[in-house]
Amino acid sequence: MQKILIIEDDRTISQLVAKNLTNWGYQVEQAENFQDILLQIERFGPHLILLDIGLPFFNGYYWCQEIRKTSRLPIMFLSSHDQPMDIVMAINMGADDYVTKPFEMTVLLAKIQGLLRRTYDFVGEQSQLWFGQVSLDLKTMQLHYKQQVEELTKNEFQILRVLFAHGKEVVSREELMRELWNSDVFVDDNTLSVNIARLRKKLAELGLPDLIATKKGIGYGLVAAHD
Repeated sequence: MQKILIIEDDRTISQLVAKNLTNWGYQVEQAENFQDILLQIERFGPHLILLDIGLPFFNGYYWCQEIRKTSRLPIMFLSSHDQPMDIVMAINMGADDYVTKPFEMTVLLAKIQGLLRRTYDFVGEQSQLWFGQVSLDLKTMQLHYKQQVEELTKNEFQILRVLFAHGKEVVSREELMRELWNSDVFVDDNTLSVNIARLRKKLAELGLPDLIATKKGIGYGLVAAHD
């Protein structure tokens, strides 16, 4: 399930958009702490951000710039500012799209679907997966965290690729084995356990000892650094 974070201080608009996106099958979270948006992004791990310009403490332009320092997450502005300069400024700050208020929910949905499709469906154009401040390079099979780089084996890369694609959702051991080796008939539990153990050792060396959490009897999921 794809996750969308709504950063909008008008609760009426935020709740309306959240309700409709939930009905359309997205997992939605609304920003609560407008002083530390980056912490919520890292904790929730969204696939797309809907961002207003007029926010308490710091405006949307500021947060767009801050997000772009560490992430290529798609960002769509939702704003009542409808002057050409506002749109140009948002795009220059790193936004991927801009929707002016008031808007039709069907139009917003179409734009969200299009942006998600362009970002995630075309693997040939996508080069990285992100979870908080950690990125997985799909071309070099390298893991990046705070200017550190870790080389991964093919199996380690495939494990992280599946976990990153699911965000914080728990992935069963059986699903991991199917994804990695196409059939769980030819791979026993011990083989997966050994690969997970080796991967955790590398993550610990990067300063991410708890990135992969074990859900006893079920499987594995990712955990943000501040969880």
